Amino acid sequence: MKLLLVEDNADLSSWLTRLLNQSGYAVEQAFSGEQAAHFLLTQSYDAILLDLTLPGTPGQAVLRDLRKKNNPVPVLIISAQDTLQDKIAHLNLGADDYLAKPFDILELEARLRSLLRRASGKTNPVIRCGELEYDSNSKQFSNRGQPSNLTPREHAVLEALMRRPGKTVSKKDLADGLFTLNDSVSPKALEIYIVRLRKKIEHSGAQIITLRGLGYMLTHVAATDP
Repeated sequence: MKLLLVEDNADLSSWLTRLLNQSGYAVEQAFSGEQAAHFLLTQSYDAILLDLTLPGTPGQAVLRDLRKKNNPVPVLIISAQDTLQDKIAHLNLGADDYLAKPFDILELEARLRSLLRRASGKTNPVIRCGELEYDSNSKQFSNRGQPSNLTPREHAVLEALMRRPGKTVSKKDLADGLFTLNDSVSPKALEIYIVRLRKKIEHSGAQIITLRGLGYMLTHVAATDP
């Protein structure tokens, strides 16, 4: 899952990025409204964490511009402006949730997970495909009830496919949605992750299919006994 963090406090931004990276999110950092607007012209994100008090273009303007362009990306406001009027005003402006500073990282992650579930239309935190399960709260995969041992990038690729079972996910969408502008991911590397994942989800009833020229699809098939 790829997030855009718009926060002008460099220390806070670095701290949040580090913790969110540890939880499996790819995080792009923007330190101003102008920089956020630039990223949004060329990049797609699963959610935006948006401060309001930014140098230059304020967070309110970033949010307003997003909604004028009918961009449905979920937005979680993180701000020291914590009055009831502030919250109501920005929710009415198009924000999906509002968290006042200072906040606990556990609450931030819980709100983010809830926001992402609502955006995907899935309210159950556990996603299943055959006997392959993904718990979006613990961010753990299991195969036939046993925890799956995945590298961070294997986890990211499988999560992206798991959230869209039965649907084609292009290589470009996988790369764009999983890795930040600072990452270097070749098509060959993505293919290697897919090969490894196929071995790790064997006998689960879930299978990653290659659709030539289109991308990949996670689908439910009859599991094969070991």
